[in-house]
Formats: sequence, C-alpha cells, structure tokens
Amino acid sequence: MVGLLHQQHAMSDRFIAHMLARNIRIEEDLIDQLFNSSEKRLARTLLLLARYGKQDKPARVLPRLSQETLAEMVGTTRSRVNFFLNKFKKLGFIEYDGELPVKVNSSLLSVVLHD
Repeated sequence: MVGLLHQQHAMSDRFIAHMLARNIRIEEDLIDQLFNSSEKRLARTLLLLARYGKQDKPARVLPRLSQETLAEMVGTTRSRVNFFLNKFKKLGFIEYDGELPVKVNSSLLSVVLHD
C-alpha cells in the first residue's frame, strides 16, 4: 500500500482526502455523543442517512434499518428511538407509519439546529 501511495499520486490524494473526511466524521460523532441529547442524535443520524447537506439531492427515503440498528447508531435504546420517531412524525418532521423506511422532511433540520 505504501508503494502504491508513493507511485500513484492521484490515488494517494484521494486516499488522504478520504481518511481526513473519515477522521472529521469520527470527531463530529464523538462531539455529538458527548454534548447532544439522544433526540438530537437521532435527528442528526436521520439527516445524515437522508444525505441532507450533500451536493446531490437528498434521498428523502431512508434505507431500511431496524429500530435496534438506529438505536445502536445513536447510542440509546430501541424504545427511545421509537418514542422520538413517533414524536417527529407527530410534529411533521418525518413520514413514518410504524414501519421502516422513514421519509425525512427538511423541517427535521430545526431539531438539530435548535438550542
């Protein structure tokens, strides 16, 4: 791998860019875990999965994930995820009929941005 990185400059540039982006994401996740409530963490996770903030158009419909998987991603329990999903639905932030997939509305950003 080291030899390839020395020989292929375009490859090494892409690899370093990927590693830096990954490092930034890990730092953001750690800060999120330390300073935000599980409700905000779930909202952020849903927005990340829906690709809000990316250059291409957000994919409003999330991939099929169980509530258990979402709970592991957020660092909380499945029952808390269920509670917050129902709360977000009631407030119109998501479209959710009790089964996944979830459709994320851009109004969910207000949960993450509100202090």
